[in-house]
Amino acid sequence: MNLKTLTIFGKILIAASALLGALSAHAGGQIYEPMSASVRAALGKAVADTPVTHVSFLDNPHGQAWLAEMSQRLSKRMPDPEQRVDFLNTVYYEATRAGLDPELVLGLIEVESGFKKYAVSSVAARGYMQVMPFWVKTIGTPNQDLFHLRTNLRYGCNILRLYLDIEKGNLYRALGRYNGSLGKPGYPAMVLSAWQKHWTFRPFTKTAQNTTLPRS
Repeated sequence: MNLKTLTIFGKILIAASALLGALSAHAGGQIYEPMSASVRAALGKAVADTPVTHVSFLDNPHGQAWLAEMSQRLSKRMPDPEQRVDFLNTVYYEATRAGLDPELVLGLIEVESGFKKYAVSSVAARGYMQVMPFWVKTIGTPNQDLFHLRTNLRYGCNILRLYLDIEKGNLYRALGRYNGSLGKPGYPAMVLSAWQKHWTFRPFTKTAQNTTLPRS
């Protein structure tokens, strides 16, 4: 192998390493836990793949201000403005549908995937919210794609809601379950820090204790 060939081969290896780095994620992974038939049925219904309906909150001045502010903060990670608006609309809809704070969900996505749609962790968790594939087999249908924006966020938000219910509203423990690191403070602290430092909307500042919204 001559020097020119070695140089080309080296560039290919560097490019491949960069691609793998772009697709990797910081996330851990949810661990399968036995569920009652009623819980499984409720989750299956919750993640049914139906279109995002109109988000009326984002039509009023406060909602428009939230959308504009979050879009600006997200611009470096998602340069395409249409992609950002679609993403934020879906985050808001899926989070509130599951009784979660959308800004908390943005903090979780920052830590889990760095807002990379096709992120894959070392344990095969996928997409923005790093959902483990076993969930599709457990509560979903074979045609559901965890790299699809709405599907990924719907699963992720409902999984976090499940863990919050299991932990009776204890966000630290629920986040630990979500990451597969229950009992360790590192991951929950990172999510709460990202939420409070990067995604709290100042005119409607929320405390760490106000972690959920009432179900509609």
